[in-house]
Amino acid sequence: MPDFSFELAAFANGAQWVVGVDEVGRGPLAGPVTAAAVRLNPDNVPHGLRDSKQLSDSRRRALADEIRATAQVAVAHASVAEIDDLNILRASHLAMLRAIAALPQAPDHVLIDGNLLPRGLDISAQAVVKGDARSLSIAAASILAKVVRDDIMVDLAQHFPGYGWAKNAGYPTAAHLQALKALGVTPHHRRSFKPVHNILYQENNVNP
Repeated sequence: MPDFSFELAAFANGAQWVVGVDEVGRGPLAGPVTAAAVRLNPDNVPHGLRDSKQLSDSRRRALADEIRATAQVAVAHASVAEIDDLNILRASHLAMLRAIAALPQAPDHVLIDGNLLPRGLDISAQAVVKGDARSLSIAAASILAKVVRDDIMVDLAQHFPGYGWAKNAGYPTAAHLQALKALGVTPHHRRSFKPVHNILYQENNVNP
């Protein structure tokens, strides 16, 4: 279970505004990558924070409401075009930087999920491997980012039916892959990802 030890260590080193940052959406074939930055109130941390993947949708949404009500938060995205242009890692880091910049107060220390810090991050920071399972602030960010991104994919599903995005959030499920072959590539598919790229390549090389 995640705890507050990383945050307490930062406080002990003089930090006052410690923020957890996580992203959701590296694996999908469609949709943006979404990042959240969360500064928890140490005196009012929502109970039950953990890696968003370990929670039911209803529990994630209840916790997201609690996080918004008790913490300072910001959410940001990198678009499909940016993912294809930069690569998914750099786009994920871009979304993280945007989320940090959108906070109502600039942090003096950030806890970043993963093993790499984003390029251009000019404040004190620590990369935390499996951070959403170790840090309460990162866990809160993972929950908020997933809820926001899932809602985006539900909305996109209304405009592009047949791909199952309301349920699969753009991930390469068997049904999504089958729909991609049957219905084709949408503007929201990531063309740099192999399954999408392969379909486009085949379409461009069909014999007349």
